[in-house]
Amino acid sequence: MTRRPTGEPPPGSCERPDGDGSHAESSTAPPYVPELAAPELTEAECRRCGTYIAGLDGRYACGVCGWVNDHSEGHRRLPRADEDPDRPPKGRRRPKQLPGPPDPGLWAVSGTGA
Repeated sequence: MTRRPTGEPPPGSCERPDGDGSHAESSTAPPYVPELAAPELTEAECRRCGTYIAGLDGRYACGVCGWVNDHSEGHRRLPRADEDPDRPPKGRRRPKQLPGPPDPGLWAVSGTGA
């Protein structure tokens, strides 16, 4: 995997060199969000089963036994929701609900008594 400099758009992105890369028609700018420091990859042994595990900023989850350490044991505080760069903009609608289970009467086979 090749690293690219911070701020450089990913290959094949639709970001224009002369624009901000947004597809929005409106001219409202997103709120300023301070840039967060990159998380640190940390390693430890699982406290329950002893498996060698890796985590981010001292927060771990073991895939073997299911042990998870408390979020307060991390090396730095977790960002607030408004500091999350991936947080959707305000006013975004919730996705449509998937349809419920099919009507059982539609799937009855004739001659079975169902």
